[in-house]
Amino acid sequence: MIGTIVNTISIITGTAIGSITKKGIKEEYQNALFNAIGLCAFCLGVATFSSSLPNSKYPVLFIVSMALGTIIGTFLDLDGKFNKMTSKMGGSDFSKGLSAAIMLFCIGSLSILGPVQSALYGNNTFLFTNAALDFVTSIILSCAYGLGIMWAALVLFLWQGSIYAISLFLGEYISQNFFNELSIVGGILILSSGIGILKIKEMKTVNMLPSLFIVPILWFLVHIVK
Repeated sequence: MIGTIVNTISIITGTAIGSITKKGIKEEYQNALFNAIGLCAFCLGVATFSSSLPNSKYPVLFIVSMALGTIIGTFLDLDGKFNKMTSKMGGSDFSKGLSAAIMLFCIGSLSILGPVQSALYGNNTFLFTNAALDFVTSIILSCAYGLGIMWAALVLFLWQGSIYAISLFLGEYISQNFFNELSIVGGILILSSGIGILKIKEMKTVNMLPSLFIVPILWFLVHIVK
């Protein structure tokens, strides 16, 4: 878990630095940061999706996962609850920023494979690399959205901690192909966040989050049938 702890601390530290810097940044530059963050999220989402899709063993799995997950999230109104929870911290823009931060920090190959490498082989290289990237990203995000981005550190700790624990108990049953399918859905969610920040279209990305949990269920069912 040392890698996850370092990763969490890097986000907290970066957010603190960025939120202090934010006070000296004019509004026009903050708006420029919004655009930069949106473009980065958009490009990362496309890159993650396009690099993982060719290696998919079940190309339909991500479509079904996205459809079912989004229906569940919409039924539960996760986006509405998330916005209500974060509205006191900074309004709708902050909600989009925090949502994007969670996606960028948690839904990536380093953040997903890192805890697995750590649990199975004691190798924290992926997580330390991810910590360095998240440190820089958190500074930029908090410059735009403020200290509230620090909440993403808690989500990351719980996310990576869960993957770490699952890997310890089920490591022999988890394959690279599974994480590839998970990355496809993750890429779509990051892309959705980027579209929302750029205000190309209103995207309720939080309503799509259950898709990540549908992937392992469908993966398990597919292998049971086989």
